[in-house]
Amino acid sequence: MNTNWTEYFRRLLPDVLEELRTYVEMETPTHDKAAVDRLGAYITARFRELGCRVEAIPQREYGSQLRLEYGSGREQVLVLGHFDTVKEIGTLNREPWRIEDGKAWGPGTYDMKAGIVFSYFALRAIIEENLPLASKLVFFWNTDEEVGSPSSEALIKEEAKRSKCALVLEPAAEDGSLKTSRKGGGDFVLKVKGRAAHAGNDHAKGVNAIAELAHHVLAVQSWTDYAAGTTLSVGTIKGGTASNVVPDSAEAVVDVRVSTSAEAERISRLMRSLSPVLPGAELVVEGSISKLPMERTGETERLFLHARSLAALEGLDLTETGVGGTSDGNVAAAVGTPTLDGLGPVGDGAHAPHEHVVIDAIPQRIALLLRLFTTL
Repeated sequence: MNTNWTEYFRRLLPDVLEELRTYVEMETPTHDKAAVDRLGAYITARFRELGCRVEAIPQREYGSQLRLEYGSGREQVLVLGHFDTVKEIGTLNREPWRIEDGKAWGPGTYDMKAGIVFSYFALRAIIEENLPLASKLVFFWNTDEEVGSPSSEALIKEEAKRSKCALVLEPAAEDGSLKTSRKGGGDFVLKVKGRAAHAGNDHAKGVNAIAELAHHVLAVQSWTDYAAGTTLSVGTIKGGTASNVVPDSAEAVVDVRVSTSAEAERISRLMRSLSPVLPGAELVVEGSISKLPMERTGETERLFLHARSLAALEGLDLTETGVGGTSDGNVAAAVGTPTLDGLGPVGDGAHAPHEHVVIDAIPQRIALLLRLFTTL
């Protein structure tokens, strides 16, 4: 395959940007099922035009999950992405689609509608240029990733188990690096019940729930281990009703991030071992580490090195990194499937008003996808 695919896709840039604009101008906040399904119908039609077999998997609360197949054979490569966003309907009024300073701006451009658009053009070129596939391609386009993939996680795991590898079209790191590891994470909620009393007249009769909670806040924060890649952060805290009342309830939410499954087990065990410190106080611990880490394995390294060799054919010096955020790459990796993440656009501003993708980087990213699709 000696074609310079970067130049091929550079000629198609106007079409790529127009397709991305269509995606972006169909706003898709996760909890607006009707809005998400409207874009889902458009994506379905576009991929069906290419000859994909499309299955829409209905969901009661979220948009229908989309599973698409192209090609044949026993072996399959799983391609993951999502088209829900964190941004509500009307965000376009404040953050309109525009092309400026060599960048395409707008909600969902970077996280991560561009990734799905890239896969469409890579597949279209494969079909139009009659390129052979080494494996069947299965695309799974998720509609609830931004809230933790509650209705899609089990579906993704089952698909990943059937796949030789998973390619995740989340955005690249800011410098264009692929993501070969991701921390796992989740939230724990500490709920304390004390005993209310008048803070002046009956102070000794009360059990201060906030004081009880304070002991545990300091304890869990102390479990942070930067060398191991483990962090715990008490992100919100609430309790009490008035300053002259000994508070009878308090609650804290703890964000946990871990780099290894062993650390996930250790922190979970420590959380479950918490017990009341003050006489008369009660403590309940809820939550879990809901997404295990996407750890860099030998299979991950081989997958990255393959991608790097393909990128070099397009003049791209591909690098790798590890990140703290989670994605559906964590879900695929949790069942042992070699996973390469960050194959989407180069840009910045996920979840932020300055969200954008770098236009000049688009052709190389699609070219890399095409080469991966045809060689894995």
